[in-house]
Amino acid sequence: MNKKPVETIMGIVVIFVAAFFLFFAYKVSDLQVVKGYDINAKFLKVGGLNVGSDVRINGIKVGTVIAQTLDPVDYVADVKLSISSDIHLPKDSLVSVAGDGLMGNKFVKIEPGKSSEFLQNGDTATNTKDFKTLEDMVGEIIFMVTDNGDKK
Repeated sequence: MNKKPVETIMGIVVIFVAAFFLFFAYKVSDLQVVKGYDINAKFLKVGGLNVGSDVRINGIKVGTVIAQTLDPVDYVADVKLSISSDIHLPKDSLVSVAGDGLMGNKFVKIEPGKSSEFLQNGDTATNTKDFKTLEDMVGEIIFMVTDNGDKK
């Protein structure tokens, strides 16, 4: 096996370039878990939200979903969120599950409130809004159209 040193050096260069591109793609893709303080939110439906999904305010990523559990007492989904430490959320902030378009990924959307008190590490957000599926919205529209105000 008589290999030329140029082939070996080129193979090593190719491996380093590939490793660099993988590292660069990971950094640019915003897949890192946001580290900060943790809050909880309880939902009746999370509609396909996954661990690792984004937490956004006005479309900007400010956190990450780090855990989901089912409460064995009242069977609601308890979602644990990690929020960036430089973001201070008022206690009356609205936390909801939303989707990127009709078939897009699900994420947690936060609409900051106006309270002077802020959520701290380990607190539970009480103002939550459940995920609405397409079937839920179509059902509401059908109900509105067929309900002509007759109450018997």
